[in-house]
Amino acid sequence: MYGFNFKMNMHYHSKYRINPEMKMIHLLEENHLLLLMLQHFEIDFRVGDSTIAQLCKEYDISENLFIRIANLYSGVRVANNTSFSKKDVLRVINFLKNSHTYYRSDKYPQIRNFIFQLKQNHPDKELKLLEQFFDEYFAEVLEHLNYEDTIAFPYFIALLENKENTAASTNYSSDEYSEHHTDIELKLKDLKSLLLKHLKINDDWMLRRQLLFALYELEYDLYIHSLIEETILIPAGIGIENE
Repeated sequence: MYGFNFKMNMHYHSKYRINPEMKMIHLLEENHLLLLMLQHFEIDFRVGDSTIAQLCKEYDISENLFIRIANLYSGVRVANNTSFSKKDVLRVINFLKNSHTYYRSDKYPQIRNFIFQLKQNHPDKELKLLEQFFDEYFAEVLEHLNYEDTIAFPYFIALLENKENTAASTNYSSDEYSEHHTDIELKLKDLKSLLLKHLKINDDWMLRRQLLFALYELEYDLYIHSLIEETILIPAGIGIENE
């Protein structure tokens, strides 16, 4: 499990808890990473002057769920005692699936391209090792995402849709998923360390900065992704299994 307080201090930390009457545009101005949350919720970025309550009503998302996830993205510690409806948990699964698309189709190609450009500009053995390290790392990420898409999420969906004897018929459970769960963002620290401590690259300031920004963004969203699974999805699954 995560050292929640410590890790949150490494990322964004809001000055206040989010509530339904806050305007989304003000929250975005304070924390632009909430754009990732909107994307995963499939909420248009043109939020206008809508409050959170108005957005939730427009997109049929419960305020409790939206605020819980928004607080996670904002680094706000919240008590893990809120119960979520089955509809909420199905929405969470869709949110997580959308984040998988973001990792596969957005961040991986972007980071891979930055590394490729660096390698082209600096054809050193070290840059080839950086490329190899990232490819091996992302292969592990893809394996994890594929496991969730093909095994874990279908199980939770069947559980939520009240299919009889889901756990017994699949010989699977929320606890097994929890045991399989890994901190897939941790190896990104090693990759950042290579760039910040070890690799000797002169110039290319813009490209190196873009690569580091992309790595930090990926690490942050992977971390929130894991927190959502650990604090919402898995407890909800265990609760349904015990009904």
